[in-house]
Amino acid sequence: MVDLDYYEILEVERGATFDEIKKAYRKLALKYHPDRNQGNKEAEEKFKLINEAYQVLSDENKRAIYDRYGKSGLENQGFEGFSHSSYEDIMEFFESVFGGSFGGFGFGNRKRDDQKYPLDLSYEMEISFEEAIFGTQKEIDYEYKIPCSACGGTGAKDRELQVCPECGGNGQIYYRQGFMTFSQTCPRCNGSGRIIKEKCPECKGLGFERKREKITINIPEGIDNGDKIRVSHKGNIGINGQRGDLYITFYVKEDEHFVRYNDDIYLEVPVFFTQAILGETIKIPTPRGEKELKLPAGVKDKEQFVFKGEGVRNVRSGHKGNLIVQIKIVYPKKLTEEQKELLLKLQESFGIESKPHESVFENVFEKIKGWFKK
Repeated sequence: MVDLDYYEILEVERGATFDEIKKAYRKLALKYHPDRNQGNKEAEEKFKLINEAYQVLSDENKRAIYDRYGKSGLENQGFEGFSHSSYEDIMEFFESVFGGSFGGFGFGNRKRDDQKYPLDLSYEMEISFEEAIFGTQKEIDYEYKIPCSACGGTGAKDRELQVCPECGGNGQIYYRQGFMTFSQTCPRCNGSGRIIKEKCPECKGLGFERKREKITINIPEGIDNGDKIRVSHKGNIGINGQRGDLYITFYVKEDEHFVRYNDDIYLEVPVFFTQAILGETIKIPTPRGEKELKLPAGVKDKEQFVFKGEGVRNVRSGHKGNLIVQIKIVYPKKLTEEQKELLLKLQESFGIESKPHESVFENVFEKIKGWFKK
């Protein structure tokens, strides 16, 4: 199978700037738009490819992966949204980039085959910190829509629809502003051009019924909060039998000790003040097991130590981040009389070093005394 060349599709060089890519997309999308090529299947397919190419090349991260690994690299990294499964999705993307109309050509948001619901489906899943770091396998039980068997997805009793009186069956309403003609989706029929004469008694005019399904998904190592995975052909089923995709958004629970920032993991390690003064080798937990940290004598509060490659594996590049250990010096909250006495003896044993602030502020003290003599 030959991989698509998105640069060739948009007719730009591989080093093209974002503005050059957008300009090329605008020109070609308008040229091959279905409203200008009605009934031309070849133009429709070209229009889909142009949109697919632009979605990748206009996104800095997707473009970098595509340049290095091709389209298969994007699919392997779990990117969603660089291709569309339905006509209405493509039209929505087109409008999100350029708006709903261009001087006389109305590109309204239309639905195909009177589809009453989007084919793509969203699902949210909460996973633990550990599952996000190392990846896991999960079974999900979810609901999806299929066309109502009684009305064939039309929402109408006996499947009887009538021409929308608002738009005359066009699905669009037009208006003029000066010498320009604009259009928008008909608000009454939502762009289908037809309305229900009498609601289907089975689905109450909704046009769909619900089904349940259980599937098992593989969650890749390094998934982060807010990341999405696309499961192909597991979304809603349309009137024409086409099935959309299932998009799963992940939310990661916080861990009691580890804090994640991008691919790095932070860990605060409490160190008793005597350990900080003397220096000591201590054992610390990491996501992948126990490690030793040699504290230098006189380590400071909030001082950081980096364990390279002990962080999170990036879900796209495979590169591992770092584990960053931050010291928190702990002092005793209560002291016995014996402990106080021992600390005072220790302080006295240092002599002048035990009260360094006195020598630093000696001149200041004398200066202040002089203020009160005036």
